[in-house]
Amino acid sequence: MIQTLPNGENGVGQAALALARGELVAFPTETVYGLGADACNEEAVAQIFAAKGRPSDHPLIVHVASVADVAEFAHAVPAFATRLMKACWPGPLTLILKRLPGVAAASAGGQASIGLRCPAHPIAQALLQAARTQGVRGVSAPSANPFGRISPTNAAHVAQGFADSTALIHLLDGGACEVGIESTIVDCTRGQPIVLRPGMLTPAELALAAGQNVVHAATVDEAAPRASGTLAQHYAPKAKLRLMTAQQIQAALDVLGADAAHIAVYARTPLVVKSAKVMQRRMPDEAASAAQQLFAALHAFDAAGMKLIWVEAAPEDAAWDGVRDRLQRAAA
Repeated sequence: MIQTLPNGENGVGQAALALARGELVAFPTETVYGLGADACNEEAVAQIFAAKGRPSDHPLIVHVASVADVAEFAHAVPAFATRLMKACWPGPLTLILKRLPGVAAASAGGQASIGLRCPAHPIAQALLQAARTQGVRGVSAPSANPFGRISPTNAAHVAQGFADSTALIHLLDGGACEVGIESTIVDCTRGQPIVLRPGMLTPAELALAAGQNVVHAATVDEAAPRASGTLAQHYAPKAKLRLMTAQQIQAALDVLGADAAHIAVYARTPLVVKSAKVMQRRMPDEAASAAQQLFAALHAFDAAGMKLIWVEAAPEDAAWDGVRDRLQRAAA
């Protein structure tokens, strides 16, 4: 059951009290909307897993108000991680750090590490600050959608995703998310920064911030800690999504001609569509705009009842790493 809270300070205050009572709050961040609970209240955290249908060993990201709050959850923080925090927080970066024993074990999926992020959205910041005054040291929050499905980038997506849920979810509406895909995740537990999930921060930007080279997870061993949103199949619409070249999409449209139906096309390249039953939407040419619009486009295709979604594959460019990652997992 969704309970939409009023805008402004009153709604944020109500949300903070709800978190302190062990209840769930959906709130906007600059990346996507999160489904939050008190990170140190295991019963509250269990409600997140239950509401989403998420495996309890798939860890959550804990959102904190500032760098100063990291000491509440982590220890032995390496110097490069501190540099990343100072350069990129508040912002779309999650750091995996060594977890303090006895703290937020449920949020960490039982691992000895924990993911921490300081979000930049003003409502998220206001909520974390207000919750802090109520004794909530951090807010665990995966994306506010059923597990494995498209992440929400506006409040309507959250309400639609949990329309049939029996869980009480307090919802703060902060409009559309600015970034549009989830944070970059960097593992800081193994002596060097290792990207586990790409986002909108490029390897070059991360290396500059960290003061050293940043390794991609694909180039290291399998000892990486489990991290949010890194399963092979994730972010999936109800429709079957297929990644194709523009030439492949056009050839398939030509073969079907006017008989094409229940197909959505999302491409940067202009294409000729001969059927009124094909839903066409243009993907932006610039990576940041494509990321901002990606999940909203997939939600729109599902809402229109499309059965197939043909997406032009993202360019092989570092700026597109986050978009390419989400599309590959959605198509898995």
